[in-house]
Order: sequence, then structure tokens, then C-alpha cells
Amino acid sequence: MADSPNCDLKSLSPLQLFERVTKQGEKVRALKAGKASKDEIDAAVRTLLSLKLSYKTTTGQDYQAGLPPKDLVLMNNGATKEEDEDFVDPWTVQTSNAKGVDYDKLIVRFGSTKIDTDLINRIERAIGQKPHHFLRRGIFFSHRDMDQILHAYENKKSFYLYTGRGPSSQAMHVGHLIPFIFTKWLQEVFDVPLVIQLTDDEKYLWKDLTTDKAYEYAKENAKDIIACGFDVNKTFIFSDLDYLGVLTRFYENIIKVQKHVTFNQVKGIFGFTDSDCIGKISFPAIQAAPSFSSSFPQIFNGKENIQCLIPCAIDQDPYFRMTRDVAPRIGYPKPALLHSVFFPALQGAQTKMSASDVNSSIFLNDTPKQIKTKINKHAFSGGRDTIEEHRKYGGNCDVDVSFMYLTFFLEDDDRLEQLKQAYTSGELLTGELKKVLIETLQPLIAAHQERRKQVTDEMVKQFMTPRKLAFEF
Repeated sequence: MADSPNCDLKSLSPLQLFERVTKQGEKVRALKAGKASKDEIDAAVRTLLSLKLSYKTTTGQDYQAGLPPKDLVLMNNGATKEEDEDFVDPWTVQTSNAKGVDYDKLIVRFGSTKIDTDLINRIERAIGQKPHHFLRRGIFFSHRDMDQILHAYENKKSFYLYTGRGPSSQAMHVGHLIPFIFTKWLQEVFDVPLVIQLTDDEKYLWKDLTTDKAYEYAKENAKDIIACGFDVNKTFIFSDLDYLGVLTRFYENIIKVQKHVTFNQVKGIFGFTDSDCIGKISFPAIQAAPSFSSSFPQIFNGKENIQCLIPCAIDQDPYFRMTRDVAPRIGYPKPALLHSVFFPALQGAQTKMSASDVNSSIFLNDTPKQIKTKINKHAFSGGRDTIEEHRKYGGNCDVDVSFMYLTFFLEDDDRLEQLKQAYTSGELLTGELKKVLIETLQPLIAAHQERRKQVTDEMVKQFMTPRKLAFEF
């Protein structure tokens, strides 16, 4: 039997209807590819046409694969005019709320799934150990198809990890460490290959950089990534400017994606305009290509059906919504995703940090003195105006940047809860909370700097050379 609407379609939002049409379209293609009976295919097509009609009736727009309804374009990548609260796209994050972006609303807008206690418990059962504190504390809060990844792992079927970095400056900041810290943990507990894309081509297209400078930043950033402790036998790091000229299969997948995404779709998903260069318009296909195992034949022995898991900040999701729409149409599995919250700027959670503003974050090359000065001078406080008021009313951990940073970097759950209670009650003052953060970050950054000193140009070359990794496929 074909799928039939099992609820009142009028109760569905435009985005939910869009997802229903997309899913039913995939089913029709799967039935045709599997040479199902004519009656079964015809029934599935009738359901698809019915869903498309409901979609048009609700939105006033014809369904277009990969292109959300027009009144949801800003909603998916930013804020609606009615709400005017959060703006989120791959390049800009803004909110008027001192607590930061409303991630529950963002889950609804993007159509992802919240990481709940059941999923965290399932991960714990699968790996046989306590999940990372990024999961326990909701730092990674949303997913797409993580249940599929766990099902594959539980049935001894492999997958691989893919994450990336846009090298826009020589020095990375602590916020840039978040996906790499978590990805390293995932790689270790699941024992799977990892590919890391350095999008130096993207930074050339978007920033005022030469290709040489963008590639130089890529190699420098690679040293910071390697210093996180990745295993060279299990990890491949690549620069787009390098890799596209080396491996034809990678480029083949890029043009497959490009052929199946229209100009209207990328304008709708990413907000491109007629005045944007064609390099920007074609770039999303380059970020999509590492989602497919066939882009790395040296690692996966030419296999095209190895599923990919992508840990990333949720502002990167538009790239992979597009990728997940295209994947079945070019014969590949959809990538799964784990989304993280944004790391707040020192000045407050209203924006994410910028590598161009030295006072917006703690950078990985900052000295202990610079770390102390930045936190004391710039870290937004949730404390009261006077000590007397603070003792009486307590501080607000929801907006205090020092406490936010500690949720990322202080691993001791009990200690973090003690600090929260003490600050909220007024027992702990803002200066004392900042002191805890300083004493947490100074040794962490110093240890990273020592590891980075050990990363030679030869080591970078080893990580960035296309090769077989320590896995059999």
C-alpha cells in the first residue's frame, strides 16, 4: 500500500507539508527503482499528487524539491517578519535575546529532531560509556537520522564522520574547537574514519582574500585541528583548493549535485541574489560532496553506500538540507547530522563570535594574561549592578557568558551545578565566577599551544595526503 495521509493535512504547517511531499516523492522513486507492481506505484503517485495539491492549497506555491515555501525561506535561515527575533544562516547569527538563539524554535523552523533523553540513553548503551558532556548538557541539541546511525552501528555496519572548518584567519578561537572536540570523541567511541574539509575556496569567494592566503590559513588551521589529538591513521584532512585538482571522483559528485539543484533553489535556501558571483551559487555542491563515500575512493575502496554523520553548528544545516534532498536522486544515502548550539561571543550571546574581532573571543594563541584581561574586561555578566543587590537577588546564569563558557569547558557536572547554585543565590559574585573561568581556560589553552608546537609541516602533509586509512571496506 502507498502512504496515505494519516492525519488532517490542514493541521500541518507548510514546512511539515513540504517534508511530507519530499518523503512521498522519495518513496515513489524507490518503488520505481525496485520495480514494484504498477498498482503499488500508481497508488503511491496518487498520494504524492494529493500531498502536492494540499501543499499548493496551503502555501499558494507549487512544490519544488529542495526549496521550502517562500514564506519560510527566512524562517528556515533566519527570522520571519512577524517574529523578528533570530536570524540564522551559514554566515550570520543574530538574536535580540540575551539568552541567545531560541533553539526549540530553530528545531521547528529547520525541521530537525531534538536530541532527547531516550536518544542519549541509546547512545550510552551503544558505546558502553557515559555520553560526552556536550550531549548531556544540550550543547549538541538537534539531529537528523542519528537513530539510523545507531541502528547501523548496532548491526555492525560502518559509517564515517565528516566535519569542516572555513579558514578565514590564521588563529582559531575556542569556539572553533567545539565541533572538533566532539568529533574526536565520536571517532574514538565508534572507531570510524573521519574526513575534515577545509573550505579555503569558500573563504576566497566570500572574503577579501587571495587564494594563496586562504590556502595558507587552511594549513595553519590544520595544525590547530591536528593538535586536538586526531589519529593520522584514521583521519584525512583536505583543502578544497588541493583536493579538487587531485581526485576526479570528488569533482564528479560535485557536478552531480550541481545538476540536480536549480538556481531558484539555492537562492531560496541560501538567500543568494542576482548580484552574487556564480562561485557562491555553485559552492554548496562542494560542501555537499564529502557527504558521499564515493568522494573518497582511497578510503572506502570505491563503495558508494557508506552513510555519513556530520557534527556541525546548526547554521550549517541549510547546506545539508539541500544535500539530503539531492542524495536519493543521485543514488547515495542521506547524511545524518548532529547540530550544536552557537558558542557565544564574550560580549553576549546575541551574536556568534568573529575571527576578525580579537575581543569577541579567546583565541588559541592568546597568552594567559590576554585570557585573563579579555574575560575580566569583556565577558558579559549576569550579575547585579551592586554587590548588595547581587547578594540579595542573585545572578542570571542564562545570560552570563562566563557561566556559558564553563558549560562548554568545565567537565565536572557536580562542580558546574555548585557554581550555578552559588551564582544564582548570590553567594558567588561575578568576579569570582570569572576567576573560575580564567583558571579553567588558561591551562586548557596552554596545553593546546604545547601540542600545536609539536605539529610539524611534515605532519600536516601526512594528514592531508589522500591515502588509505586504517579501515577495511
